[in-house]
Amino acid sequence: MEKLPKIFLEQKTHRKENQLLIQFSYHKKLIALVRSIKGSHWSKSLNTWYIKYSQENLQTILTFFKDITIVDTSKLHKKELFTRNLTNEQKNLLNNFYLFLKGKRYSQSTIKTYTFFIADFINFYRKTPLNNLTNRAVELFIENVFITRNYSISTQRQFISALKIFIVFYPHTEINDLVLERPKKSRKLPSVLSQEEVLKIISSTQNLKHRAILVLIYSCGLRISELVNLELTDFHIQRKQLVIKNGKGRKDRYVSLADSFIPLLSNYYHSYKPKFYFVEGQKGGKYSTESVRQFLKKSCVKANIKKTVTPHTLRHSYATHLLENGVDIRYIQSLLGHAKPETTMIYTHVRRKDLMEIQNPLDIALQKLKKEDKTNNKLVLSGII
Repeated sequence: MEKLPKIFLEQKTHRKENQLLIQFSYHKKLIALVRSIKGSHWSKSLNTWYIKYSQENLQTILTFFKDITIVDTSKLHKKELFTRNLTNEQKNLLNNFYLFLKGKRYSQSTIKTYTFFIADFINFYRKTPLNNLTNRAVELFIENVFITRNYSISTQRQFISALKIFIVFYPHTEINDLVLERPKKSRKLPSVLSQEEVLKIISSTQNLKHRAILVLIYSCGLRISELVNLELTDFHIQRKQLVIKNGKGRKDRYVSLADSFIPLLSNYYHSYKPKFYFVEGQKGGKYSTESVRQFLKKSCVKANIKKTVTPHTLRHSYATHLLENGVDIRYIQSLLGHAKPETTMIYTHVRRKDLMEIQNPLDIALQKLKKEDKTNNKLVLSGII
């Protein structure tokens, strides 16, 4: 029997949840086995496989690989899990902060995120009166918690935003809101597919429901949260429009439906007969965002697309292709639902059409040399120097 690499298990916070990392040396058979475990995911940023941390999932891993390879759990026993130990007074304060955010009409996602961060912050200083906390306390919390957990810059910016609002809610600390600065956001260029690659992914998706989802995300530039919240009444077939209600920033917007999508939509609707939402789970209700990510991943494998593709990659591709087709950046901003034009401007850096038309200075220099001296054909870059 082939000897497989040893697996090392470790606990880490990722995507704001405790995760069980499944680490091992590269091996195709082991990758296939881990991928087959329900709930397992690949993290590009952590460069490892992971599954949500729970005693049940831990036992699943141990039982699954019991007779296959060695599973090292030593890191789990050495590393203490991050748990909160708040007093009733602190819990009451957090509950009131939660209600405060709710009263300010923040989205449910923002409320949960901000309350999560402040709970961690209060827990970190649970033995220190809140009134005594200063800006230095904030810096120490970031150094000891955020850096240790490998939180991204965008997550750190969210924490600062949460803290600024908490100071308004509870103004009795020594934290100076004026000097609390968010770290500069990373300006990474979005990953974009070519139009040919998009069509390959769609044609490789055989399931009718899955295909309808991917086509709608790409053709309307939807966020995945917008997709799963779409209701049947949001489709205006006669006008070939789709209204996206309560998008990011609580904004509504209209986008046009592609003519080629209408027959697919009709076929999907009469085949699956959804009752309320555009796409529903097997037992009704909202469809899982994780399910979309999973079948998209499988479609990319079938289409032989090597790059990492997420539902948001389709949205990026939609915006870039609009720009390449000559659509004004202001219209694209409206179609995407961006609050600021600066957010949309990032697509000007990834569009291919204009870049392909720019002539490289090396080519210009060689052409100039050839024109000036037609007898000199010795300078050939691919030749032997």
